[in-house]
Amino acid sequence: MSLFDCTGKIAVITGSSRGIGRAIAEELADHGARVVISSRKQDSCEEVAAAINAKHGDSRAVAIAASISDKAALENLVDETHRQLGPIGILICNAASNPYYGSMDGISDEQFRKILDNNVLSNHWLVQLALPDMRKAGGGAIVVVSSIGGLKGSATIGAYNISKAADFQLVRNYAIEAGKDNIRINAIAPGVVKTDFARALWEDPKMHDRTAAMTPLKRLGEPRDIAGAAVYLASEAGAWMTGQMMVIDGGVTIGVGL
Repeated sequence: MSLFDCTGKIAVITGSSRGIGRAIAEELADHGARVVISSRKQDSCEEVAAAINAKHGDSRAVAIAASISDKAALENLVDETHRQLGPIGILICNAASNPYYGSMDGISDEQFRKILDNNVLSNHWLVQLALPDMRKAGGGAIVVVSSIGGLKGSATIGAYNISKAADFQLVRNYAIEAGKDNIRINAIAPGVVKTDFARALWEDPKMHDRTAAMTPLKRLGEPRDIAGAAVYLASEAGAWMTGQMMVIDGGVTIGVGL
């Protein structure tokens, strides 16, 4: 059996109707997992699930819409996963939001709370909801998709970066608490990936070229660049890794020498 084999595992991936989340769901399905496609809009989820089922056969993917801002919706996501597929063995917390672009001293309380609620508290809720299944099964894997923004300050997305730094600590704390139950929780910190979510950072050709030039690999990321790491962390390949943050950014954070 391959170290990366996920056959028999049920994986819930939030924000998986597009971008990084979709790429992760597709790769997990390619490696044998049955996947739950979840985002806010049911029709978008169904489109992705149908594509995965067309490739792998019926029942490999199901679509269950849920808003990460609504705890009751996340509880329903877990309940429906149990009803349609079974207990959760892999959880990928990928969905996030950033409703504000500007200096920290100009952000409203409502905007700041939304960022913290959607990017930190929702992940906490999801972990809480998935842990009972994993404890009963004797183990499981959780991956939080954070950002390299959590490693540095910013004059324009500071609140978002604060939330992503908090995700790193959420992962560390839960790793300590859940390790005794053979439950691993890690984070991925992507750099600029060409998704709709990050469109403002790459759509303009000048900004795209400037960002790529600062990257040792001289290109921006693609969703599939992140998906392989998620499979590693979700599978037996990552069996002795927990509480860690994996940077995947084309080398941006190492800095470019003179």
